[in-house]
Amino acid sequence: MDLKNNLLLTAYTIIIGVIAGLIIWCFIRGMNLGINFLWDYLPSLINFKYYTIVVCLMGGILIGLWKTKYGDSPEELNQVIKTVKQEHRYSYSNIFPSIVSSILPLIFGASVGPEAGLTGIIAGLYTWMGDKLKIFNEELEELAHIGITATLGTIFVSPMFGFVEPLENEESKLPKTSKNILYFAAILSSFGIFVFLNHLTHNQAGLHSIGTATLSNLNYLGIIILIVFGILLSYVYFASHKLSKIVFESLDGNFILKGIVGGLMMGIIGTLLPLTMFSGEKQIYLLLDVGAQLGIIVLILTSILKIVLTNICIETGLKGGHFFPLIFSGTAMGYALSILLNMDPIISMSVVTTSFMAGILKKPIAVVLLLMIIFPMNLIPLMLVSAVVPCLFKTPEFLDASCEY
Repeated sequence: MDLKNNLLLTAYTIIIGVIAGLIIWCFIRGMNLGINFLWDYLPSLINFKYYTIVVCLMGGILIGLWKTKYGDSPEELNQVIKTVKQEHRYSYSNIFPSIVSSILPLIFGASVGPEAGLTGIIAGLYTWMGDKLKIFNEELEELAHIGITATLGTIFVSPMFGFVEPLENEESKLPKTSKNILYFAAILSSFGIFVFLNHLTHNQAGLHSIGTATLSNLNYLGIIILIVFGILLSYVYFASHKLSKIVFESLDGNFILKGIVGGLMMGIIGTLLPLTMFSGEKQIYLLLDVGAQLGIIVLILTSILKIVLTNICIETGLKGGHFFPLIFSGTAMGYALSILLNMDPIISMSVVTTSFMAGILKKPIAVVLLLMIIFPMNLIPLMLVSAVVPCLFKTPEFLDASCEY
């Protein structure tokens, strides 16, 4: 491809990156407005003991009705990435129903993140762009994949995580230098407009630093215990993923019944343990304020049931991403163990969350790039160790390995 076409394709990639960043910002802004209305404003007017159960049940029914008419979307993040890798494109035929299907569970309090739906939407947008720009030949095959990296880098406020996460496995290779330019042009333009809009509106959407920590007088035995607990927590994830698939398999195709079951379970668990609801992005930062008051038992139950509820939501049609809720689950368990072991809570949270996420993803570099946005930079060496150790252990065969990314 000649220089003129290279420059033109890069310009188009930047433009579509800006559009992608704008879509992501508007999506998250709309989600937060819906959550504030449904869970802050209305409860201030209505004093009803079973409000959470009723609203979650209504949400499940609404989502079931919507999916009955428009189909079962969004797909899980790993499926979106798999489709793009195999087909070099992602369907954009039902992109508008997918936007509604993606945002409804988040507004109604489902324990899922926005990344799955948004990744499919942006991958479809980039595929549409590729279909309109046929003159660029093989480079077009990269556009949907570029859309994935831009979305992940923007949602998690970590451009390098967006670049590395889809690539960090045995089959992937770094793109050629010319294609690297397209990747970073898309990521930085999307990320840039997202950050700009946040600054303009005084918002703080996405992950941000949780605080500082000192590495002096480290409890090395405690660190080993934390890593072990992180690995065990990843097994809880795999086991609950497999069990939820088995339990709800008989309801496949019956979206309304699945929505009722999922909404009811979400409402009951959310009433007993409120921090199990929502994506977990904002709840991470509440832990440092209320964790000690909640106590060890409540924090451990919250961590485990957050994982279980995430899988229940996804299998009953209240679909979304795993990343945000799992990060929160790791931090909740980390805080509980910091009380038990008398350790710095930020160090404990970082080690448990890193080993937990690495145990699931088996991508140590991507995990550290993701979590370094939350935890202080001086913990990166410790986080690298915590990320590598779980990758040395193979997931037990009796657990469902098909849910790995």
